[in-house]
Amino acid sequence: MKRLPTSSLIIATYNWPEALELCLLSTTKQSLLPTEIIIADDGSKDDTEKLVKDFQKMTSIPIRHIWQPDEGFQLGKIRNKSMAAAMGEYLIQIDGDLILHPSFVRDHLSVSRKGYFIAGSRVLLDESLSTQLIKKKNTEVSIFASGVHNQFNGVHLPGLAKFIEFFKKEKGLYNLRGCNMSFWKKDIIAVNGYNENIHGWGREDTELVIRLYNTGIKRVYFKLQGIVYHLYHQEYDRSHVLQNDEIVKQAIKTNQTHCEKGIDQYL
Repeated sequence: MKRLPTSSLIIATYNWPEALELCLLSTTKQSLLPTEIIIADDGSKDDTEKLVKDFQKMTSIPIRHIWQPDEGFQLGKIRNKSMAAAMGEYLIQIDGDLILHPSFVRDHLSVSRKGYFIAGSRVLLDESLSTQLIKKKNTEVSIFASGVHNQFNGVHLPGLAKFIEFFKKEKGLYNLRGCNMSFWKKDIIAVNGYNENIHGWGREDTELVIRLYNTGIKRVYFKLQGIVYHLYHQEYDRSHVLQNDEIVKQAIKTNQTHCEKGIDQYL
């Protein structure tokens, strides 16, 4: 039987404790629990800290809360700090506005292998359903419920996924979702983690993956497994996307494998 690596589930959050509560509830219901949970907090207020403390008392899973001051959208920075602090061999990265399928952690760890990273997809929930789930603190989502979009992403057939992977190899930069990714910690350190010269929302995950590809790390086919349900929220400010696109283009052009301002600041 394959030995599964120790794991750190890193949950990024910012000022939405109601969603984070559902995310944490779904984490405690995993068929295989992570070794630890790290809350990567990009400057939330005290209500998030209180929620984390409540869950620390509720579960046997070690939960750490890594917080930084609110100085604008700095997702890459807080992820770097959290990854540097992680004790697990394998890092599973999600956002705090997700409900996890009960097999989510098991799926990531079962598919993990040396020389590969994982980028999964998500099931989108509309505003009405999201509000209802939050109000009732309900983590059970049917893909046939009203308000569920792209239902195929919610089909859980990991055995079939393993068969399909014989014929289909994932490559390129399409369909990358930073809210559902996982990596070996040593691979993240080798490329120096997230590039903190990327400011505001957008492209931080793409640029990181480019550097992973450039070091020879490959991507696992990860449909039909690792399912997450994304709670509805307004879109983030995308005014920095064009500027960040230039950093991505430069990483491709120069075959970059290492960023200047990254995780090494916190190791």
